Amino acid sequence: MAKSSKTSVRPLHDKILVKRDEAETKTASGIFLPETSKDKPKTGVIEAVGDGALNTETGERIPLSVKKGDRVIFSSYAGTEVKLNDQELLIMSEDDILAVID
Repeated sequence: MAKSSKTSVRPLHDKILVKRDEAETKTASGIFLPETSKDKPKTGVIEAVGDGALNTETGERIPLSVKKGDRVIFSSYAGTEVKLNDQELLIMSEDDILAVID
């Protein structure tokens, strides 16, 4: 039996899976940037969301305010970097999201 090489990830609770935007390779004036001077973007697209935080008093889930496909801005040191299916992704809490880009 051939095993599929694709791995899917389902974030738990209030966690969010984000694909970070690509770093700029050159400046607005056309100067190419070396790999070491590139800033990691603080924006990305949500790939998957968890089912929400647990309300410990009622036992119900509190739904997240973001959804798959939202473009977001997150804090500088947000999340944990993971590599899945040759893609670098971030797993972070909803609290690490600063804004949704419309």
